[in-house]
Amino acid sequence: MTTLLVLGGSGRTGTHVLTQAVNRGYRVRALVRQPLALNAPAGVELIAGTPANIDDLRRAADGAEAVVSALNNSRASDNPWARSVSPPTFMTDATRDTLTVMAENGIRRIAVASTIGAGDSWRTLNPMFKAMIMASGIRRGYNDHHGVDAVVRASDAEWILARSVALTDAPPRGPLRSALAGSEKPGSRVSRSEVARFLVDAIEDDTWLHRAPIIWNDPAGAS
Repeated sequence: MTTLLVLGGSGRTGTHVLTQAVNRGYRVRALVRQPLALNAPAGVELIAGTPANIDDLRRAADGAEAVVSALNNSRASDNPWARSVSPPTFMTDATRDTLTVMAENGIRRIAVASTIGAGDSWRTLNPMFKAMIMASGIRRGYNDHHGVDAVVRASDAEWILARSVALTDAPPRGPLRSALAGSEKPGSRVSRSEVARFLVDAIEDDTWLHRAPIIWNDPAGAS
């Protein structure tokens, strides 16, 4: 049975990752700041700590065989102009330290939740959306995602970056689609539960190894 370390397991996408992984028979471990506040699925081992502390990451990674990161650079609300509550480089620093700990422990694979527009997919964004990002509080999160993209690509790990379109808590509308940036026009939304499924799939499947597909739900394919 594979032991899977989940980062960001208390977040809106991360909770789905925990459920997906447990349901598939993984031994699941989650590093969270407040274990008592998280209603985790039965069988998840909760370790108190933060991915901002490399020693906490070392404790959590001991015995793990793969990592899923659903970390986010958080704002006070979903409003684009809401104030940031995470340090500017929270995800970048945590991902760099995670990759260091993975190398120390011989952990090869990591699947990372990213966003459309991060890294080399920035060129595919609508100019008006780019302007809104640069004028709003979303800019800090995007800068952090760019940083994550850079440190992941520079690593020796087996990595997959899952670039989501706009996230929704609603059930998926249509099948999940995935494609490299610029190869086809993606839909506008993806269910968090589907993002979680893709991330766990990436631990088991080499289809997108060392690549960064955009993922979305396709309403045209709904039955």
